[in-house]
Amino acid sequence: MPLRRKIRSGYIIAFLLLLISYFFIFQYSWKVQREYNWVSDGYKAENKVSQLRNEIMEVETGVRGYYITKDETFLNKFHESQTSIPPIYNELKKIEEKNPAQLDKLDSLKDLIDTRLELMKRNIAAFQKANLKSTPEIEANRQRGQILIDSIRLYSTLFIMAEEDLMTDKKAKLTGSFTSTQIITIISLLTAILAILYSLITYNKESRARDRSTNENIKYQKELENNIAELKRMDAELRELRSSEKFTATGRIAQTIAHEVRNPLTNISLATEQLQDMNNPESSMLLEMISRNSLRINQLVADLLNATKAMQLDIKEVSINKILDETLEMAADRIELKHIKVVKKYSEKICGIAVDKEKIKIAFLNIIVNAIEAMEKDNGIIQVRTSVQRNKCVVEIEDNGEGMDDDTMQKIFEPYFTNKTKGNGLGLTNTQNIILSHNGKISAKSKKGVGTIFTVVLDFDNSK
Repeated sequence: MPLRRKIRSGYIIAFLLLLISYFFIFQYSWKVQREYNWVSDGYKAENKVSQLRNEIMEVETGVRGYYITKDETFLNKFHESQTSIPPIYNELKKIEEKNPAQLDKLDSLKDLIDTRLELMKRNIAAFQKANLKSTPEIEANRQRGQILIDSIRLYSTLFIMAEEDLMTDKKAKLTGSFTSTQIITIISLLTAILAILYSLITYNKESRARDRSTNENIKYQKELENNIAELKRMDAELRELRSSEKFTATGRIAQTIAHEVRNPLTNISLATEQLQDMNNPESSMLLEMISRNSLRINQLVADLLNATKAMQLDIKEVSINKILDETLEMAADRIELKHIKVVKKYSEKICGIAVDKEKIKIAFLNIIVNAIEAMEKDNGIIQVRTSVQRNKCVVEIEDNGEGMDDDTMQKIFEPYFTNKTKGNGLGLTNTQNIILSHNGKISAKSKKGVGTIFTVVLDFDNSK
């Protein structure tokens, strides 16, 4: 039989046994509750009868005090008894509604109490009519009343004794029900334990091979995860290498263009100057146009060359946190104009770093300006973080701007690539050149509609 079917069969049998056990437990629990209520009602009945007897005895004591002191305040308990005794009797009647024998005793007790109260009422009226003096009739009624009181004591005692006998019988039944419930509970517990043991033994016998297979799968999964992590690391290194190679190729192309374009531009400029010296009114405007555009082309070539050529660095040891503060100060007007919130999370563990302070500030400024321009007014947040990772200085600049798609991300460091209406598209190219000149690394992550994070990694010693 397959493992699942064995376990399922064991649980079905255990479930049926437990269901039968729970049926009996429920039945005996209901019986225990009923018998417990009987016992509880018995104690209540005893207390109420005692309370009823005490009420009539207090009335008797109060009336006697009235006869002796002639103070009507002693009759307060007698007057209160008209309203205090009936509720007690009614509650007792409700408790004993399923016990006819006790109801008969209770009715007899009620008749005696009513007779005694009526006799008290007549005696008090006769006493007051005789000007608060005792008469033979009053004394005879008092003796008769004493007999009634003794009868009330006797009937209440008989009622309590009968209730005690009933409770003794009910307690015995309650004890038996408790015992039966305990036995069934123990049987249910043993059934559950046996079912669990059966399942565990069956499962342990059948699952060793599966455990070995699971361990092998976990091992293969870990190896796969390690391979994926290694591939990701190699892919990141390959992207950085491609970026560096692309930047180097762009630099070579820029130098070639500069060499090939500047020579003709120089000749055009010289020829334009000579033609302008001839003072030909008709051609002066065209010559001026030629000269202006030649200068513009020359400037574009110079900007491209400056953004891609190797830099001469003035390396000094400075605090990267201080450089970032000074860079943010340079962009303070733009930040204030758009009401952008700046959050600084600087590491205190960073020591001095060897960089060209002015050039590295330009690199960070280009990133911060791009972040400012990508964010909405009054909602922008720039986070600037520094940390030490693997003995390298890491700077992260994060914004919550409009973000970039994958196609844009592939081109952000290319010369003349820009999504802005104004700008020459050389800012991030220049930033990349500065970081690479410091033997550092720069990368970016972005999500459309969420924001962008630029990460710059620098060695603490860039003097070599």
